[in-house]
Amino acid sequence: MKNLLAKELRLAMHPTNLIFLSLSALLLAPGYPYYIIFFYTMLGIFFLCLDGRENHDIEFSLTLPVRKAEIVKARVLFAAGIELVQVLLTVPFAFLRRGITPVENVVGMDANLPFFGLSLLMLGLFNYLFFTIYYRNPVKVGKAFLLSGTAVMLYIVVAESLVHVAPFFRDVLDTPDPQFIAPKLAVLAAGAAGFALLTLLSYTVSARRFVTLDL
Repeated sequence: MKNLLAKELRLAMHPTNLIFLSLSALLLAPGYPYYIIFFYTMLGIFFLCLDGRENHDIEFSLTLPVRKAEIVKARVLFAAGIELVQVLLTVPFAFLRRGITPVENVVGMDANLPFFGLSLLMLGLFNYLFFTIYYRNPVKVGKAFLLSGTAVMLYIVVAESLVHVAPFFRDVLDTPDPQFIAPKLAVLAAGAAGFALLTLLSYTVSARRFVTLDL
């Protein structure tokens, strides 16, 4: 697995994966749908798989002395690693934004604990939808991103709308930290657990489909 992850880093990583990491700074924007930052992360993972299709990454991996399930595990772990790095990079910008201006984000959720919890859940949802569709037929990577990306955009619309129409989101979750710290930590923990569970399920289902796929 160590060698497969090294292959992902040295041979498979797409330049946009690094470029999009810099978009963590968008948390400094005064009025911006911050969930979009992680949509770019997902777009980078799509480019990674698309570039892999054009460069016959899967065909190359199948020539290595590894099981097909390990190929899937390496890709899912690598993608999850990119996502977690993006989340970690947004944290200092969240603190910096609060120090620069205390003005709330009028577009939707502010950069606080629930935002990170809901973002992790969104990333987990993407992992499950994208990889389980992708490994059904790796050639149709565009279809996998279209379906998973559409679901994520609906998630963003709903999450941002709830801030304006649902009292719990508006009056409790979308407030400056450390106000209402208990429910906020609960949302963060639930989001982290959801990310871990959905990513694990994405590997389990994807590996089962890829192993039975006739390539």
